[in-house]
Amino acid sequence: MERFYILFKRNKLAVGSAFILLVMVLAAVFADWISPYAWNDQDVSRRLIPPIFQKGGDVRFLFGTDFLGRDILSYIIHGSKVSLIVGLATVVIGGILGSVLGWIAGYFGGLTDRIIMRIADIQLSFPYILLALALAAVVGPGLWKLILVLGVSSWPVYGRIARGAILSEKEKDYIQSARAIGLSSLRILIDHAIPNTLSPLVVVTTLQVGRMIIAEATLSFLGVGVPASVPTWGGLLNDGRSYLYNAWWIATFPGMAIMMMVLAINIFGDAIRDILDPKTI
Repeated sequence: MERFYILFKRNKLAVGSAFILLVMVLAAVFADWISPYAWNDQDVSRRLIPPIFQKGGDVRFLFGTDFLGRDILSYIIHGSKVSLIVGLATVVIGGILGSVLGWIAGYFGGLTDRIIMRIADIQLSFPYILLALALAAVVGPGLWKLILVLGVSSWPVYGRIARGAILSEKEKDYIQSARAIGLSSLRILIDHAIPNTLSPLVVVTTLQVGRMIIAEATLSFLGVGVPASVPTWGGLLNDGRSYLYNAWWIATFPGMAIMMMVLAINIFGDAIRDILDPKTI
């Protein structure tokens, strides 16, 4: 742990990304206390007020207001909760499902391996967003429905990495020794093989959070993700696309929030990959 901390502190980009993520997480957790207004607080008398730095701006609305008079900053703060919930929950579902199937396929091999990997190949043959879009359209809008769709759609990514890691691990001498003394396959997997395959899975899980946030924003933008009664960055982007010429801030600020969060997550994930892989140090 001390080595991890020392190496991480040396990477200034990683420290900066971690700070940005911390700020966004705290904003999401305490959104009800720090946002200036409720996200759905509407007042048409204050509609389309520009940001504070533009002529006509109002100090009460730092990022301006939308066509319904809602405060953009408050909407973005509350929307960060949905993005983080979707990003974290989907990688948990997809990561657990994919890792378990990958470990089983790689360790036992044979027909089990072929069946699981052919299912993964079939799913990977479809573009991810199109597959998620089709499934979301079938199950209907809803936060937890969207999380389930994105989680199930993403399992092959984890499955392939877990399978490759376990294939390499099961041929090592300590696994052969464990078999020789009569340990069961389940105990070998849980106690010995699986703990030594977690490093690449931790890295891909971190990077997948950003991908899931983009996927959620895409589906919400298209109107098949989270319902309109829930604040999302993708939903605000969709609202603002009709006002790009006369109210550019409606779509620009949630787009910048998505970019900052995903970029910070990717830099953070790259730093973890470099630290966990001694060959890249």
